[in-house]
Amino acid sequence: MKLSRMAAPIAALVLAGLTASACAPQTSDNTATKDEKSGTLRVWLFQEVNNKPKEQVVQGAVDAFRAEHKGTKVEIEYIPVETRAQRIKAAFNDPKSAPDLVEYGNTDTAGYVKDGGLADVTEEFGAWDEAKDTDPTAKQSVTVDGKIYGAPLFVGVRALYYRTDVFKELGLSAPKSQAELISTAKKIHKAKPALYGLAVGGAYTYGAMPFVWSNGGELAEESGGTYKAAVNSPAARKGIAAYTSLFGDDNCPAAKCASMGGNATVTAFASGQAAMAIGGDFSHQAVEAGTVKGKYAVVPLPGVKAGSIAPAFAGGNNIGVLKSSAHRTLAVDLMKSFTSKDTQAKLFDAMGFLPTYTDVLAASARKQPFVAPFVKTLGAGAKFVPASAGWAQIDSSLVLPTMFQEIVSGRKDVKAASEDAAKKMDAAFASAG
Repeated sequence: MKLSRMAAPIAALVLAGLTASACAPQTSDNTATKDEKSGTLRVWLFQEVNNKPKEQVVQGAVDAFRAEHKGTKVEIEYIPVETRAQRIKAAFNDPKSAPDLVEYGNTDTAGYVKDGGLADVTEEFGAWDEAKDTDPTAKQSVTVDGKIYGAPLFVGVRALYYRTDVFKELGLSAPKSQAELISTAKKIHKAKPALYGLAVGGAYTYGAMPFVWSNGGELAEESGGTYKAAVNSPAARKGIAAYTSLFGDDNCPAAKCASMGGNATVTAFASGQAAMAIGGDFSHQAVEAGTVKGKYAVVPLPGVKAGSIAPAFAGGNNIGVLKSSAHRTLAVDLMKSFTSKDTQAKLFDAMGFLPTYTDVLAASARKQPFVAPFVKTLGAGAKFVPASAGWAQIDSSLVLPTMFQEIVSGRKDVKAASEDAAKKMDAAFASAG
C-alpha cells in the first residue's frame, strides 16, 4: 500500500478497510458494453494531509490529457484513505456511481482483481513506450496471474535511520550486517539506558519483513496460482528469531515495544528516544521536524552478509481503470498521463513520492541526496507481499503482528508461533481461492 506523507504509512492504511474486500462476495460481471470517445471522465484520488501540491501536479496531467482529447472533461474527487475500501467496493457493485479511474494501494491489487473491479490493461501497458523503464517490483504490484491491472504511481521503501551524534560519541560506525546491527543496538542501550538502541515494534510488519527475507525466508510460496504460507520454514524462523531478539531489556523492552507499529518507532527516533529506527523515505519529513534534525543519517538496512542490503518491502500506490468504465480508451490514456515520467518527476518535487521508473528515480536521487539510500535499497531488490486476495485478510487480521507479539511476550517460542501463523495464513489463502 501507500508509502507517502499521508496521515499514516502503508501498513496502517491497509489495515483500516481491507477486510471488506477480502470477505465480501465476488462482484458480478460489470464489464462495460461501450467505449465512448468523448464525455466526462470521473477520477478518485487519495486525499493527502497537504493536498494542494498534489492537486497542482494532477491538474497539469489533466491539462496535458485534455490537450490531446479536445471536448473531453475530467472530474477529480479526492477521497479519504480511511473510507476508501467501502467506497471502492460499492463502486465495483454499482457501475453507475463508479469513477473511470481510481488510485489504490498496491497491496489492494489482488483483492480488487478478485472483486472484479479493475480492468485488464496488459495490452495497453505493454505497448506503452515509457512502461519499459518501470521498476520490476513496481510492475509486480500491478500484476496478478501474469496480467496487468493498472500503472504504478509511486513506490516507497524503508532504510535505517541512525543518530550520528550518538554513534560519534560511542565510537561506532553504521552497521554493515544484520548481526552487527543487533549487537550495535544492544551496545548503545547498555551505554545509554535511556535510549532504545534500535526502535522496533511488535506490530511493525513491514519493518520485520526484511529480517525474514534477508535470511532466505519467504512469507508464502506460490505454485500453480495457489499460495502456501512459508513463515514456518527454517529460513523464515531465522529471520523471525533475529527480529524478535531485539525486544528485551537489552534494547527495546517488550512491555513498551511489543505493541508499537511503524509510526511509533519512527516517532521514537524523531523525538530522540532511539538511536536507530527502520523508516521510509516517507518518514523524512517527520524526522526533519523532530529533535534529531541535523543529527542523523540514513543507510540501507544491512542484510545477513556484511556489505549486503536486506530486501525491503516495496509499498506504493497505483492508478487503475475500472472494468465498468464506458470510456476505456480515454481512461487508459488518462491513466498514462497520471503515471507518466513527467508527472512522477513533478510528484517527487511536490510531495516526495518516489518515482517508479528507474531513470526518473535515479534523477530524483541526484536532485535530493536523502533519497540515495532508498534508491540503493530498491536497486538491491525490494520484495512484495503475496499477490493473493487472501493477503488482505492476513493483514487486517494482524496474523504476523500476533506472531511477533506472542514470541516477545514469551507466550510461545518461534517454532510454535510461526506454525500457528502459517495455519492462519493458509486458511486465508484457501478462502480467497
